[in-house]
Amino acid sequence: MRKVITFGEILMRLSTENKLRFSQTNTFNLSFGGSEFNVAVSLANFGIETEMVTILSNNDLGKSALKELKKHSIETKHITFSDDRLGIYFLEEGSSLRSSNVIYDRSNSAMTNIKTNEINWEEIFKNVSIFHWSGITPALSKSTADVCLEALQFAQKAGVKISCDLNYRAKLWKYGREPFEIMPKLLSYCHVILGDIDTALFMLGQEKINPNYQEIDGLNKQYDTIFKLCPTLEYMSTTLRYSINHDYQQIGGVLYDGNQVYVTPLKDVTPVLDRIGTGDAFMAGLLFGLLNESFIKQQIIDFATISCILKHTIKGDTNWISLEEVQNALNGNLSGKVNR
Repeated sequence: MRKVITFGEILMRLSTENKLRFSQTNTFNLSFGGSEFNVAVSLANFGIETEMVTILSNNDLGKSALKELKKHSIETKHITFSDDRLGIYFLEEGSSLRSSNVIYDRSNSAMTNIKTNEINWEEIFKNVSIFHWSGITPALSKSTADVCLEALQFAQKAGVKISCDLNYRAKLWKYGREPFEIMPKLLSYCHVILGDIDTALFMLGQEKINPNYQEIDGLNKQYDTIFKLCPTLEYMSTTLRYSINHDYQQIGGVLYDGNQVYVTPLKDVTPVLDRIGTGDAFMAGLLFGLLNESFIKQQIIDFATISCILKHTIKGDTNWISLEEVQNALNGNLSGKVNR
C-alpha cells in the first residue's frame, strides 16, 4: 500500500511576466497550483499513487483544473463540483533584493464553502497509506476547518498515517479565528509535521523560542516540546532556508524522529528560477522517503532536501522533476552539465 490522499484547494495562478510589477503588467501567465496539489504532483512523478480530494467550480476553469490533475496522473474520482468560483492567487515575482508578492483571491470559492458530510471519507480512505493536508486549508474558512477535522477523524479510524505541512499564511486567517484556536486539535492527529519550531509553537498556542538549527545538540529538546503537545507525532521535519536575496537561497533540512536529529547541510541555490512550491517539493520528498522501506532516516531527509533544491530550478508551482533526477543529484550530479 503506497497510496497518498491530499486534501486542499487547487488554485489558478496568475503571475506577471519577466518579473514585472503588478502596476506595470498588461498580461499574466496562467497556470495551476496549491500546496496539496503540488505535493500530489511530485509524488506522482516519483511513482506513488496519489489522489486529490477537493471541490472545483462547475465551469470551464474548474474543468481546466481537473484536466491539469489528470495530466499529472493524479486520481480525481472523488472530486466534486460546485457553482461557486475557483480560487485565484496573483504572483508578482521578485528579483535580487526585491521580494515576491502574493495576492489571494479565494473568498467564497468552491473550496472555502465546503461543508461537512459532503465527502465520503470512509470510501476514500480504503487502502490508503498517508493522508496529507496543510495549515492553508483550515485557514480559509470555518467550514474548511470543520471538514479538515472530519477528514482527520475518518483517517484515524481507518488507520491511515497523517501528515501536515504547517504552511502559516497570515493573509489567509481572516474569518475571526486564530491558528492557535483551530490547529492544536487538528495537529493532535498527525504522525508527520513539516514546519519550523517557532511556527509549530505559535499554532499550538505556546510561546515562541529562537531555535538555532546550527546547534544540533540542542534541537532534540526543542522538537520534544512539539512532540509532547502532539501525542501521535512520529516525525517532525524543518526546511532550512537562508535567503541571501530573492535569487540566492541556501537550503538544507532537518528530520527528528523523537530520538535523533538528522541534518542535511546547506547547499547554495543560485540563480533561483521560482521559489513557489519549493516547500511542497520538500514535503513530497519527505513522504516518499517515509514510504520507502529501504531508506534509512538520513536518506529520507537528504531526498526531501534535494527535491526542494531542484524545484528552485522549475518555473511554476509544480515540481517537474523525476525520481531518477533526484537520485542522480543525490549521487553528486549537481553540476548542471548537459546530459548527452
